[in-house]
Amino acid sequence: MNLFQLKNSLTTVGAELKRVEEEIAATAADPKIDIKNLENLETQKINLKKRFDILKDQHDSLEKEQQEEIKARASQNGSNQVKGMSSPDPKQRKIAAKAELYRATMRGREVSQEAIAQLGGVKGFLGDNSESGGEKLLPTTMTSELLHEPFVKNPLRGHSTFTNEINLEVPKISFQLDDDGFIADGDTAKELSSSGDVVKFGRHKFKIFAPLSETVLRGSDTNLVQTVDQALESGLAAKERKVAFTTEPKTGEEHMSFYKAGLKEVPGATKLAAIKAAIADLHEDFRNNAKVAITYADYMEILEALANGNASFYNAQPEQILGKPAIFCDSAVQPIVGDFTYSHFNYDLPVTYERDKNVRTGIEDFVLTAYIDHQIKLKSAFRIAKVVTPTP
Repeated sequence: MNLFQLKNSLTTVGAELKRVEEEIAATAADPKIDIKNLENLETQKINLKKRFDILKDQHDSLEKEQQEEIKARASQNGSNQVKGMSSPDPKQRKIAAKAELYRATMRGREVSQEAIAQLGGVKGFLGDNSESGGEKLLPTTMTSELLHEPFVKNPLRGHSTFTNEINLEVPKISFQLDDDGFIADGDTAKELSSSGDVVKFGRHKFKIFAPLSETVLRGSDTNLVQTVDQALESGLAAKERKVAFTTEPKTGEEHMSFYKAGLKEVPGATKLAAIKAAIADLHEDFRNNAKVAITYADYMEILEALANGNASFYNAQPEQILGKPAIFCDSAVQPIVGDFTYSHFNYDLPVTYERDKNVRTGIEDFVLTAYIDHQIKLKSAFRIAKVVTPTP
């Protein structure tokens, strides 16, 4: 148990002990109640008192150990964390504050108000989790950095829409005219008629684990922060890419996958022919802003077939080869053609953090919990380019 859990257990057992003592007093004062009831209560009191004393010894011992650890660290490094948060450099103050949050979380200590303030503050705590000691909200500036800064490892960043709103609802199209028949694309009109003109985002919970060794925890603030931040950023990017391109989504997450959401497939004898046919099949409103999500291997295969020994083809831009800009993603097992502004990721509810011990390795994890949904706002804005071998 960490210190937080021990405090909770002490409170619970202490309250029960007090209740039994009050019941003993009431029972003893009532001569009508059988003496055996009083004896049973006395036995309960003895057992509870033993439990309380054991928990209190563990609590006091752990609290003393942590206080000594804090003092020892402060004397060894000259209170580097305090110095870091009082640095005139805002970047160094933020690094020091992040490092304190990570260390405090992993050791079951409270995070100082100074560190929380440096990170933008939080609005409060989410519920209570007896297993983790309570899930805390991630400070606001950290949430913003993790969710909204572009990550190289997620190729859809910078192309799809990303938001962090609770109970988000958005219109499928960004404008309307007073003429009900203004939608020229028949597929879009049918889609709006069958599924409505508003998209409602749901909540799909997932966790990211950043393993931390004692060496990293005791190391420099900069190394600790880089280690955790990179793990969390990579985890978020990997989750976004996985839900969007998986061919085997979890139950209830089918709508998040381009391949399982019911997008129209456009056939072609080759990948390039299928891609060009898919581009042509889009309505011009979507075609003007269309891009092609494709694996780099597929693109090179197309390039080699076109080049046929002509090295000049390798200097051409993907847009010149495919007809539209390319988004290279190894998860795009079949090319996706469309206007990716209609691909919308939303993170619902505040991001939370806690710690968890990996019993297999003995290394503890800094754990981030988030809630994601990916909505393809208009299916008619996308096509899947599918290679179909002609029938002989």
